[in-house]
Amino acid sequence: MLDKLNAVALRFEELKSSLEEPEVYMNPELYQKLAREAKELEPVVTAYRQYRNRLQDAEDALELMADPEMRELAKEERAQAEEDAARLEQELKLLLLPKDPNDDRSVIVEIRGGAGGEEAALFAHSLFRMYSMYAEKRGWKLEIANLNETELGGVKEVSFVIEAFGAYSRLKWESGVHRVQRVPETEGSGRIHTSTVTVAVLPELDEVEFHLDPNDLQIDTFRSSGAGGQKVNKTSSAIRVTHLPTGTVVECQDERSQYKNKDRALKILASRLYEEELRKQNSAVAADRKSQVGTGDRSERIRTYNFPQGRVTDHRIGLTLFKIDAVMDGDLDDFIDALITADQALKLQAAEDASETGA
Repeated sequence: MLDKLNAVALRFEELKSSLEEPEVYMNPELYQKLAREAKELEPVVTAYRQYRNRLQDAEDALELMADPEMRELAKEERAQAEEDAARLEQELKLLLLPKDPNDDRSVIVEIRGGAGGEEAALFAHSLFRMYSMYAEKRGWKLEIANLNETELGGVKEVSFVIEAFGAYSRLKWESGVHRVQRVPETEGSGRIHTSTVTVAVLPELDEVEFHLDPNDLQIDTFRSSGAGGQKVNKTSSAIRVTHLPTGTVVECQDERSQYKNKDRALKILASRLYEEELRKQNSAVAADRKSQVGTGDRSERIRTYNFPQGRVTDHRIGLTLFKIDAVMDGDLDDFIDALITADQALKLQAAEDASETGA
């Protein structure tokens, strides 16, 4: 690990020097690329320097312990320095874990009602509200791209964009099947129904980042509409983009501007096709999933919301919290933080196992 950290520290110094060179400064694209790399390395280098300093402090304290008058004070200082060094070593191990290249991105979230008819659509609306409140709590900007409502206030399908640095690093854990167990308002006998809703969280990509051949696209315009005549526009500003090779269809109708709807539809299409490519890659290297919490597969049941018992259970890590009202109001951090911690633990163990075997 120390060899790797030394290499990272050297690279960081090289980047700092390069960023001061006129030819780099005058090249905006190169400057941004190097500045981004330096920003990613800076936390590692800062922790590494602190780690070396505390190791040196422990050595210095050990020498002072030879002085009878300084022994007790030096003993305390050495113990504290070793404790700090151990903490920083663990922090460095986490910082050196392979990072998801999409973690810093904004996200596109797609929610669809699954099994359960109208009750599934109503719960899809509840999940949309939950993520909206979570975004609001974190100061994130949310914009609806497409909303398909039911007559009773449910949601057949909703797509929305959350524009925030690092949104994907937290919301990617929400991809999968969410199951609800509750008594529907329309159920007179008080019988508990079980319904499902599918959530897909995609990193937002520009269509330039994932090349879309214009010849592969069919773009249609239509008039926006909603349940009960809501959101009806007199102009055909809504956009439907069909990717002919795969049959993937994206609709955007929330913006009044046809241009904005088209731009957003292309971004969502690029993100969907990118996700499909990732899914194929993950299937090809299925062994990697042993070091991941969940697969991110849309078909994987990840969480159950049991309203009669007031509990929410995440099946990937076996965590149950009896605070369903708070969760439905956007209090998701307990689950997300626990998932991140569990994922890091698995990856650390995998890294240690690989190190022991010399892989």
